Amino acid sequence: MAVDLPPAFGWVVLTAVAYGVLNVWMSIQVGKARKRYNVPYPKLYAIESENKDANLFNCVQRGHQNCLEVMPVFFLFLILGGLQHPIASSIFGVVYSVGRFFYFTGYSTGVPKNRLTYGKYNMLGLLGLMFCTLSLAWHLLFKAPNHE
Repeated sequence: MAVDLPPAFGWVVLTAVAYGVLNVWMSIQVGKARKRYNVPYPKLYAIESENKDANLFNCVQRGHQNCLEVMPVFFLFLILGGLQHPIASSIFGVVYSVGRFFYFTGYSTGVPKNRLTYGKYNMLGLLGLMFCTLSLAWHLLFKAPNHE
C-alpha cells in the first residue's frame, strides 16, 4: 500500500524537527541545572532534606519530564493530522511547541505555577492537532473510496 503525502507535509516534518530541537535544548538545561544545583546522576530528583536547591532543580527536571510524557501523543497527532491537514497541523504544532517552551521556562523559575503563565496555551495546540487527527479518521472511515 503506497501512501501519497501532500507536498505541504514537509511543514509537518519541519515542525517535528523543531520540537526535537526544543527537546534537546530542554535536556541541556536539565544537565546545566544538575551542575548548578549539585544533583549527580543517576538521581532523577533532588531530595529536599539533602539539597537546599532541591526545589529549583526539581522544577527544571519536572518541566522537561512533563514535555517528554506528552511527546508521543504530540508526534502521533502531528503526523496523523498532518496527513489530512498539513498546514493546520504545522500551525497547531508550532503553537504547541511555543507553549511548551514557555511551560518549561516558567517551571524552571522554581515556582511551579509559573509554568501556566504562557505555557497553558500548548494545550490549544494539542487540541487542534487532535481535531486534525479526528478529521483524518472521519475522512478515512466515511469519505474515502472503499477499496476492499
